[in-house]
Amino acid sequence: MNNSVGNTARLIGAGLRALLVLTVICGVLYPLAVTGIAQALFNDKANGSEIKDKSGTVVGSSLIGQTYTLPKNDPNDAEEAARPDLKWFQPRPSNGLGSNSANTRYSLILSGATNRSADNGAVNGVCTKNAEEGTLCARVVAAKEAVIADNSTAGHRVKPEDVPADAVTSSGSGLDPNISPEYAKLQVHRVAEQNGLAVAQVEKLVEDNTQGRTLGFMGEPRVNVLELNIALKALSKS
Repeated sequence: MNNSVGNTARLIGAGLRALLVLTVICGVLYPLAVTGIAQALFNDKANGSEIKDKSGTVVGSSLIGQTYTLPKNDPNDAEEAARPDLKWFQPRPSNGLGSNSANTRYSLILSGATNRSADNGAVNGVCTKNAEEGTLCARVVAAKEAVIADNSTAGHRVKPEDVPADAVTSSGSGLDPNISPEYAKLQVHRVAEQNGLAVAQVEKLVEDNTQGRTLGFMGEPRVNVLELNIALKALSKS
C-alpha cells in the first residue's frame, strides 16, 4: 500500500514537473521568441500591416478593404443604401456582406462570399437586364450600370466593354483591399473631375501605386485602394 502511494506521488510529481517545464517552454519562451523574431524581421506585418497617413495616424490595414461612402440622409434608416463618395477611388463591391457598428469605415469586416454560382440568374449563359432580382446576374448588371454612370464625365464616356470583372463582383472573402489597374484607370477621369485635378496627375497616382506580381510571377498586378486614396488626399491638399 505504501509502495502504491509512493509510486502515485512520484508519478504526480513527474507530471507536474513536465507540465511546468512545457508551460514555460511552450507558453512563455516560444511565444516570446516568435514575437521577438517577428518584431525584428517583419515589424510591419507583425503589427497588422498598418497604413498611416502623413500625420502618422493609423487609417487602416493594407490587408483589409474599406468603403468610401457618403453619410446617410437618415442615420437611423437601416434600409437606406450606401452611396459612394465619388471623390475617392472605389473598392470592389461587397454584395451579400454585412457591416459592423464599431467602425463603419470597415463595412467589409464580415468575411464571406455571395455563395452564388457564376451563372446564377443567367439566361442561356448570359446575364441580361431581365435577370431575376436578387440573383448574381441581377447584381452584376446593376453594378455595371452604376460603374458606367458614376465614372462617365462630361468629356469621357465609359464603355460597357471597358468595365473589368472586379468592378462588379466581390472577392471570395469580401475583404480584398486591392483592385485591378484597369478598374483604377477606369475611375481616373471621375476622380480628377471631383477633386479639380488634371487627369494626367491622377493617372500618375495610379501608376505609382500599382504593384506588380508577387516575386514577379504570383498573382496579378494590383492597386491598394487605401494607399491610393491616401496619395490622392495628399495631392488634393498640395
